[in-house]
Amino acid sequence: MQAVVRAHQSSLTLSGLRGLERSRALQIMAETLKNQQDDILEANTLDLEASREMAIPELVLEWLKLTPERIQAAVRILQRLSELSDPIQQVLNTPYQVDQCQTYSQLMPLGVIALIFEAFPELSAIAAGLCIRTGNSLILKGSSEASHSNQVITKTLQLAIEDAGLPSGSLELLPTDQGDLIRDLVTQDRYVNLIIPYGRSSLVQQVIRQATAPVLKTAIGNCYLYWAPSGSLDMVRWMILDSHQSEPDPVNAIEKVLVSRNHSISALTMLWNSLKEKGYELRGDAALAADFPDLIAADVSEWNQAYLNNTIAFKAVDGLKQAIGWINAHSSGHADCLATESYQESRQFALGISSATTYINASPRFYRNPKRGSPVALGMSNQKGHRRGIITLETLTTVKHIVQGNSE
Repeated sequence: MQAVVRAHQSSLTLSGLRGLERSRALQIMAETLKNQQDDILEANTLDLEASREMAIPELVLEWLKLTPERIQAAVRILQRLSELSDPIQQVLNTPYQVDQCQTYSQLMPLGVIALIFEAFPELSAIAAGLCIRTGNSLILKGSSEASHSNQVITKTLQLAIEDAGLPSGSLELLPTDQGDLIRDLVTQDRYVNLIIPYGRSSLVQQVIRQATAPVLKTAIGNCYLYWAPSGSLDMVRWMILDSHQSEPDPVNAIEKVLVSRNHSISALTMLWNSLKEKGYELRGDAALAADFPDLIAADVSEWNQAYLNNTIAFKAVDGLKQAIGWINAHSSGHADCLATESYQESRQFALGISSATTYINASPRFYRNPKRGSPVALGMSNQKGHRRGIITLETLTTVKHIVQGNSE
């Protein structure tokens, strides 16, 4: 694949550029993306019209839709990335020493990163910004329903990259109408250093099965909350509702709630009524559905699967120990939550849950461009491998160890 070779060659040049040069490129990318907003929205309209004719699911249509606000959010991320200090070539301490030598480590680019994504056209701009900031080249493989949007966004960013004097192969877009390009791309382990699949679980699993290059798994939805007996109703309601405000992708949305059998019927009913008023569809395990006709009985398979919509399933458990066991067995493993007033329970939950991130009396809501100094994020990873948790600039780097001896 010529695009992969071009990306590899460009990555060698990118890794040697100064941080100021990459910052300038990001500024030009942000300005160009802003100026081309009308053309991007026009292309997105074509994608939406074609997708509706093909009866694409409403979920994917929502992911596919671009608005001026979503484009401006991507512009702000590019601008923020341009203002950050250079993450590359930071000197770090090493965990070992060599006699008569100076030892240290530094962050380095990975090289070539491939993003295989479903809908979400603005992700192409955000991923490009993260890669340019870290000195990596990027190969994009979008889904067919977003073909027009991806083409216009990529062409816009490519022109900006060339105007900034960066290699033309720093950003490549693979076509959507040529054979099995996903298989061809993910087996290019000679040139591709990391593959990030982003979308529904079926896409992620397809990439994992076929890839010979390293894969960074991502996850969306099927996050659990355990409502302990001491947890307040207001806290639980807020955690659930706020977690669903991530837009457009419900990365950390709470979709399953485990409730203690000690909770009163009135407290459960108040929670369910407030959620129904907000438009949520409620499901329950066999026992809860039998006792409360407002709950639809959940199938056994649902506890392992993400809904990715306003559906929440409830299950009664005996206590914290059973809740931890159930979450570890059935959640997607990237963000799980606890509502409690007990410090002992919070510590036991934090240590017992095997997920990448735990939230205790806090909303797991996902922000790509959070405030208060938190890092820009592409998504969430649930694997115990290359990196885990929030996918940030540091995730797209590796470490080089340097041992410098005395010349005497």
